[in-house]
Amino acid sequence: MTLVQRYLNREMFSAIISSPTLDKTLSRTLSPSSPSSSSPYSPLVLRLHKPPIGMNRAFNDDAASTSSSYPPKLLKRNRPAKLDIPISTKGFGGGLATPDRREVVEVGSDGYSVYCRKGKRQAMEDRYSAVVNFHGDPKQAFFGIFDGHGGAKAAEFAAENLATNILDEVEVRDDEEIVDAVKSGYLNTDSDFMKEDLRGGSCCVTALIRNGNLVVSNAGDCRAVMSRRGTAEALTSDHRPSRKDEKHRIETLLRVYRDGGFGKKYPWPGGYVDRCHGVWRVGSLAVSRAIGDRHLKQWVTAEPETKIRTMESDLEFLILASDGLWDKVSNQEAVDIARPLCIGIQNPEPLSACEKLAALSVSRGSADDISVMLIQLGHFRDDPSPEFSLELGFTNIAKN
Repeated sequence: MTLVQRYLNREMFSAIISSPTLDKTLSRTLSPSSPSSSSPYSPLVLRLHKPPIGMNRAFNDDAASTSSSYPPKLLKRNRPAKLDIPISTKGFGGGLATPDRREVVEVGSDGYSVYCRKGKRQAMEDRYSAVVNFHGDPKQAFFGIFDGHGGAKAAEFAAENLATNILDEVEVRDDEEIVDAVKSGYLNTDSDFMKEDLRGGSCCVTALIRNGNLVVSNAGDCRAVMSRRGTAEALTSDHRPSRKDEKHRIETLLRVYRDGGFGKKYPWPGGYVDRCHGVWRVGSLAVSRAIGDRHLKQWVTAEPETKIRTMESDLEFLILASDGLWDKVSNQEAVDIARPLCIGIQNPEPLSACEKLAALSVSRGSADDISVMLIQLGHFRDDPSPEFSLELGFTNIAKN
């Protein structure tokens, strides 16, 4: 297709009476066999609104010299202004929204704080949720951080629905089935998202506090790190194709069988993990588990991994964060930075700890969205000891 024909297809021409100069230039391209197009005064020839890029200077000069005799140019139709509508997740028992166009979201509440900072993308793709005082019990709670990719729709959907789906499953199961309850909550949320016919996906990390237990789950590379008297303990493992077990899981999945067109089915290669620009990927995705990702769903599962810890007195706080933090800050660094602001002081400042961690990641070059949530575990223990309450700053007991 010639350059002029491309402009024809884009409706960048208008029909006018041509000058001999333009007619001579265009007639060779448009219809060289047509008598009317070869006439120096053809009544219907076409003129560019502006000279096509790549034409020589002589053509541009000729066009400019004759343009004053032409009728006014047709103006390009302007696109309507883009509506800037903030998107938010529904508040749910203390769960708050993370509007996608705000630079920073920060919330300090009883027992938890969260700080979200937009990266260099046009819109924030991280979301979070928090459910406290569940069924009127201040010792039961649910928290989540959701890191979207390919847009914020999946993260937004998970923030709105995952807590409800997990808590619904928990209510009808025994405590011994808590892992299965959380798994069902994740998979049901993923299934519901697929019915919405939306694009993108979301990594998730969640913490459920119930009956004296801390239940932490994840799908993707959002991470949960706990401080046990100052020592960092990772309660999740990132789901990335670089993990040997994840790579093996993907590559050994049941093969897809495709109909060869003759009523028979033939084996087809299964999952494939490749290294691109130094990063292991499933297709274009750098994580191996997530909610959503319809085009990779056969290999990118939403099934979480779950760990359970008893809410013992030496568990100080839990950090849930997206990979915008963990790609630049180590587990122990995060605990070391947050602990002086949360432990051993009269008035803990967990929100300041979250903000300080995000700022450190940015100072080290992070361009990603960063969401950090800090949960003060002592707030959700049934019977904290006076010594531990003093460390958390809940009570002031004078020491001799």
